[in-house]
Amino acid sequence: MARDGAARDGSPTARRIILGAQLRRLREAAEILPSEAARAIRGSESKISRMELGRVSLKERDIEDLLTLYQVHDLAERAHFLALVTESRQPGWWNRYADSMPPWFQDYVGLEGVAARIQTYELQFIPGLLQTEAYAMALASSGHPSLADEDARRRVSLRMKRQKLLARPDAPRLWAVIDESVLHRPIGGSAVMRAQIDHLLEMSKQPNIALQVVPFALSGYAAEGSFTLLRFAEPELPDVVYLEHLSGALYLDKRDEIERYSRTLDRLMVDARTPDRTRQMLRKVRDAH
Repeated sequence: MARDGAARDGSPTARRIILGAQLRRLREAAEILPSEAARAIRGSESKISRMELGRVSLKERDIEDLLTLYQVHDLAERAHFLALVTESRQPGWWNRYADSMPPWFQDYVGLEGVAARIQTYELQFIPGLLQTEAYAMALASSGHPSLADEDARRRVSLRMKRQKLLARPDAPRLWAVIDESVLHRPIGGSAVMRAQIDHLLEMSKQPNIALQVVPFALSGYAAEGSFTLLRFAEPELPDVVYLEHLSGALYLDKRDEIERYSRTLDRLMVDARTPDRTRQMLRKVRDAH
């Protein structure tokens, strides 16, 4: 039977991936080729692939036909699968912000919400989950908070709501590594940066949050750009590397890709100051603002 423990926060993205993984396992156990499954739903092999990867919305009729093909006749198990289909189409809590966020970011928010561990490296800015509202507003308004429009305010509101996952009873482990230049980039001005550094010091006291800073002397060697690695407790959810660029994002989940970025994170953590030394450095930088 499909498992959906990781999707209880309301993430349709996680539900689609979990359901797709279960469908793939059923197909393989029944020794049915993707081409046969495609004929059963009057579709293509590429559609079967997208369904099994959780990259397309699912329809009850298709799932019913596939379950019949895979010899799943137990009524309770079929009902469970169909319930997951319905739930996978329910909007996430972030749907109210859909008009202020690009479509490719919505899947990230859904996956972030069910991750067991979030490991991120930032080369330019404070990681979004650790930003103060004033810092986030300075970014959203291109340095002019007083001129911020409604879209900018909604994007900042979304970021603040995303941060609530760090205070949940089942909060993920956040390990953030940032380049030292981030602390010297005067986003919002001295007062905003001073408050932002105070916030980093406060957040780094939390048992589920670790923060490290890569010093100037070692900057740029281990990684060329920012990225985030999401790890999940559910076996049906593959670890994902998220790479954002100006007009979209990449989601990498192949084993060799995950291993490469995992090794890069290990190198960054070795190059960076330890969490304790990072806190000492943050105090010095704060006093200099």
